[in-house]
Amino acid sequence: MRISVFVGSGAPRAGLEGLVETAERAERDGLDGVWYAQLFAEDALTAIAVAGARTDRIELGTAVVPTFTRHPWVMAQQALTTQAATGGRLALGIGLSHRVTIEDNFGLSFTRVAEHAEEYLTVVRDLAHSGSVDFSGKRYRVSGTMDVAGVSPPPILAAALGPRMLEVAGRLADGTITWMVGPRTLEGHVVPGISDSARSAGRPAPRICAGVPLAVADDRGEALAEAARRFSGFASLPSYRAMLDIEGAGGPEEVAVVGSEAEVESELRRYADAGATDILATIFPVGPAGPSIERTWGLLASLVGRI
Repeated sequence: MRISVFVGSGAPRAGLEGLVETAERAERDGLDGVWYAQLFAEDALTAIAVAGARTDRIELGTAVVPTFTRHPWVMAQQALTTQAATGGRLALGIGLSHRVTIEDNFGLSFTRVAEHAEEYLTVVRDLAHSGSVDFSGKRYRVSGTMDVAGVSPPPILAAALGPRMLEVAGRLADGTITWMVGPRTLEGHVVPGISDSARSAGRPAPRICAGVPLAVADDRGEALAEAARRFSGFASLPSYRAMLDIEGAGGPEEVAVVGSEAEVESELRRYADAGATDILATIFPVGPAGPSIERTWGLLASLVGRI
């Protein structure tokens, strides 16, 4: 299982330079990847292009860029350009976002989302893999060629939680990225849904990238309380609430991975056993931020290649 850090979704942020320095440190410490959320700060793909110039090995992913705010042609064009800037180390994670964001913040219509995702993925995949597209659907009509020289297509991962989105992701994407999903839900719901779809479509087994809030701490109760405070807002979003309900979790703190080094390692092994191919760890502080984050970071680095 790959071990990566996930910047965003409640993790501290420190501007563009901080995002790039995170990638540099993760590479020095031997982690497998760094993934950036696309929230209301820096653009994730632009940050990855900059980080690519200052790193050599590490995978650089988005988790995730919303689809509704970028035409699929623009998404493919920027992704392929970023792939060139990183020497082929981009993992393009895209997703629908949430109704409250798309409608209230951006003033767009959040309707028939699975249909939107299916058409969007088709256009992006065609452009990324062949450099051309000729597609006419209900949402998009896109035709033309794109020439970004000297790049291979990046893996395309679609954030998928519900059954219909898991089917679409299995058929058209290279994997999925989850958040607020515990190991029970991963094993019984996410992995079968996307894997069965990929198998039926004759596609390789998908990557399962599990985003998890994570902290090493001696006081487990304090860590859970901090997770509840920091991540409580996710429980009000319907797609995440549905995943917490499947898990039998009352709130986000119940899917946070917290405790001693041994406890955190044991819980991450549960994710691997449930089918996760990647852990995207959102490191959050418990008590004094510095020592807590350093301790958590050190554990993750020590687990690379061992789980």
